[in-house]
Amino acid sequence: MTTTASPTATPTPFVDPARWPDVARVPDVPLRAAAAARLLRRAASRRGLRVELPGGRLLRPAPPGAPVLRLHHPRDFLHRVGESGLIGFGESYQAGDWDSPDLVALLTALATAPETLVPGGARWLRRFYVQRPPDEELSTAANARRNVGRHYDLSNELFALFLDPTMSYSSALFPTGPADASLPGSAPHPGPAPLPGRTPLATHDGLPAAQHRKIDRLLDLARVGPGTRLLEIGTGWGELALRAAARGAHVVTLTLSEQQLALARHRIAAAGQTDRAEVRLCDYRAAEGRYDAVVSVEMIEAVGRPFWPDYFATLDRVLAPGGRVALQAITMPHDRMLASSRTYTWILKYIFPGGLVPSVRAIEETAARHTRLRLTRADTYGPHYAETLRLWRERFTERSPQVAALGFDEVFRRMWELYLAHSEAGFRTGYLDLHQLLLTRDEDRP
Repeated sequence: MTTTASPTATPTPFVDPARWPDVARVPDVPLRAAAAARLLRRAASRRGLRVELPGGRLLRPAPPGAPVLRLHHPRDFLHRVGESGLIGFGESYQAGDWDSPDLVALLTALATAPETLVPGGARWLRRFYVQRPPDEELSTAANARRNVGRHYDLSNELFALFLDPTMSYSSALFPTGPADASLPGSAPHPGPAPLPGRTPLATHDGLPAAQHRKIDRLLDLARVGPGTRLLEIGTGWGELALRAAARGAHVVTLTLSEQQLALARHRIAAAGQTDRAEVRLCDYRAAEGRYDAVVSVEMIEAVGRPFWPDYFATLDRVLAPGGRVALQAITMPHDRMLASSRTYTWILKYIFPGGLVPSVRAIEETAARHTRLRLTRADTYGPHYAETLRLWRERFTERSPQVAALGFDEVFRRMWELYLAHSEAGFRTGYLDLHQLLLTRDEDRP
C-alpha cells in the first residue's frame, strides 16, 4: 500500500489547535505507521472490509456489500494509529482522515472478536502505544464533578436535540413483537433471561413509551410505591424522579451536573412534584439519610474501578432494613473488563473521563466483599440499547445544523457521531451488554 497519494476533494474539518490539540497534531512515526499499515491489511482481510484509497484505488479486493473504510488522508491515518492505536483511530476520524457510508457496519465488523486483529506474537507491542488513564481523571471526590461536567454540562439544548421528550439518556426497553408488548422475561441470578428471538420494535415515536417502560421496570424491581423513601443516584434530567413521585414515593435524587440540576428542578416544579422530589447537587459518597429503595441508572460506569467499594458501601449504608437496590448498568464480559481496566481509551479521553464499564461478576464480587448486599437478580437487555443508540444517532445526524448553531464545531460533531456509532456497534456485537440488577441483604430475605 502506498501512503503518498494526494488527498481527495472531500472537505476536511477545520481543527482548532487550542480546542483540539491532539487532533490538530499529526505525529511522524514511520516505523509505527508501517506496522499500522500491516494491521490494516490484516483487518481488511479478516473482516472482509473494503478499504478505499484516494483516487478510487482499493487496498485489496473486497466482497460485494463489504463494510467500507474510506481513507481520505492515508498517511495521517496510519501515523495517528501507529502512535496511539485506537485513540489515534478516533482522532483520525475527528480530523476527517477517514469516513464510512455506514459507520456502524464498519465498527461492528471491527468490534467482532477485536483481540484477533493483532497477531498473537505481536501483542507484546501493545505496551508501547497503550496509555494509562491519567491520575487527574480518576473519579475521586475532588475530580468527579469536573469529569461529570465535561459531558453532562455541555448543553441541555444539545441533549434535547437528539433525546426524546422524556430527556432520558439511558437505554429504553422496547416491545419485541406485535403480539408481545411486554418486557422480555426475567430470571433470577445467576441465569440472565435470554431475549426473545425478535428484534426490539424501536421507533422514534415509540421511544418515550419505551423509556417509561424501562423506568417502570426498574421501579417495580425496587418495589417503589406510595410512601417509599427512594434515593436515586444520578438524576439525569429528572424523569425517573418524576415517575417515582407520581407513584407516591418521596424521592431524593443526587447529581453532580449543574445543568441537569437546574433543568430537573424546573421539570419537577412544572409537574407540581416539589413536595415529593428533591434534587441535590451531591456526590454519591456524601449521601445522607435512610431509604427503602435505592435506584441508579447507568451511573456505576462513571464511578471507576478504584471506587466501586465506596459506591457499594454507600448503597449499603443508606439502605434501610428490608430495602432493595435496583441498578441499570452497561456491562462487558469479565475478561474484557480486566483487560481494559487500566487502558486509556478514546472514549475515556473524549467522552466519559474517569469511568469503566463493569462486568456483572465484578459487581457481584465487589458487593459481596465490601457490603452486606448480594446480587439476587440479573436481567439482560443489550439489543434494546443498540436500538436506542440507533435512534439517538439518527436524530443527532439529522440535526447537525442545529448542533452547529449551538456553537459546537465539526470536530465535535464527528466526535459524537463516532461515539454513538461505536457504542451501538458494541451492543450489536455483544462486546457490551445492558443489565437491570437487584441487590438485597441476606438478612432481609424470607
